[in-house]
Amino acid sequence: MSEKLDILIFGAHADDAEIGMGGTIAKHTAQGVKVGICDLTYAEMSSNGTVETRMEEANEAASLLGLTVRTNLGLPDRGLSATRAHIERITQEIRTYQPRIVFAPYWQDRHPDHIACSELIQEAVFNAKLRKYLPDSEPVNVEHLYFYFINDVYEADIMVNVTEWYAQKLAALSAYRSQFITGQGTVATPLNQGYVERVEARDRLMGQRRMITYAEGFVSKLPYVVDRFD
Repeated sequence: MSEKLDILIFGAHADDAEIGMGGTIAKHTAQGVKVGICDLTYAEMSSNGTVETRMEEANEAASLLGLTVRTNLGLPDRGLSATRAHIERITQEIRTYQPRIVFAPYWQDRHPDHIACSELIQEAVFNAKLRKYLPDSEPVNVEHLYFYFINDVYEADIMVNVTEWYAQKLAALSAYRSQFITGQGTVATPLNQGYVERVEARDRLMGQRRMITYAEGFVSKLPYVVDRFD
């Protein structure tokens, strides 16, 4: 039986979660929280790297971030869509790991796969709690669904101070050498033209609003509940 997770993060490709919330992941795993990532595709359409190198890099990043588990559903890169088959695969993943909290990419982004991933996760989170949907598996009621930013940043509802864990985020991103570093045989893409530096600048700017060195922002479609105002 698979180990139950506290947090399950979905991304269309390996490196999506690290770009958006690598510091938050490192912060939570350091505190004993069980965190997993599920990549929907093998990113087989990437301009640089191979499926094999991307998997090696993803596993290295997972180790650096202290993940409990990292899985890949093997759905088609540039072929994600809200089909019954795709939604069922993701719903089963949620039911397998029974997370209290799920993260998905924000629903607006320059990459169509990130948008499709966001829609699929929202559908699957809803379906996961329905007892008559895929009745051979136990329903799971996810307590919170949050959204993280990848390429484009919008107004955040929540920010997490990740200053102490930012070096781990950068180390995890550095694991993706095929994507973020130019070398022999690589072609120029937005990812290897100073992308990591732009992510770092973004996270600095996010934190600046609350005098934090590095912060990562998140969005919730539901009101964020607090017990009291301090």
